[in-house]
Amino acid sequence: MTLISQVKQGSETVPERRLALVHRVIVPDKEYPKEYAILVTDRRSVFIRQRKTRRSFVLRYEMRIGTALVTDVTPKTLEDYAQTSLESLIADDVNLTVPHDAVISIAMRTEEHERRRRDFFLWLVMRRQGEVFQVYDFEMKYRLGPHQDATVKFYMVPLGAYFKPRRQTQSRETILREYAADALEIFQKVLPPDCIFVAG
Repeated sequence: MTLISQVKQGSETVPERRLALVHRVIVPDKEYPKEYAILVTDRRSVFIRQRKTRRSFVLRYEMRIGTALVTDVTPKTLEDYAQTSLESLIADDVNLTVPHDAVISIAMRTEEHERRRRDFFLWLVMRRQGEVFQVYDFEMKYRLGPHQDATVKFYMVPLGAYFKPRRQTQSRETILREYAADALEIFQKVLPPDCIFVAG
């Protein structure tokens, strides 16, 4: 755990701690889906925008199958942001910061997409492997102000460098479920007691 900022409580200075990093999620967008890593501290979650590595149609396809198609990108870790101040991450307009005490609810769900003709090869592979390409997504609802709420939806789509070595000993379904469950566990530890958790 690395200290990244400090706040004062009374006469004491209490450090803010980096607790975990979710290395990749995809936030849907009509024009271009956005890739983020989520830096979780004991006070907030910072969605850190990642540079574009794929075309829009590739990201949309990855959101359907739950994993990255390219394996040449190395997942970020907490150490990658060790020298980056929290203040600079919050100040960057491409990032999204959600204070934990503003979170109203968080829901983890699975999506089974409708079959399309262009997905024929995907469904054929699924049938041969005897598996379901089940994709997990989260919806986090939080307060922007006294009378204004916002929701961020993000898909749990790990990078190929994370997925591929695990695939040798685990099923696709298990890898994706554990990736999503690990993220849910992280949020359960830091979000306020009155936050509503939904897992379905």
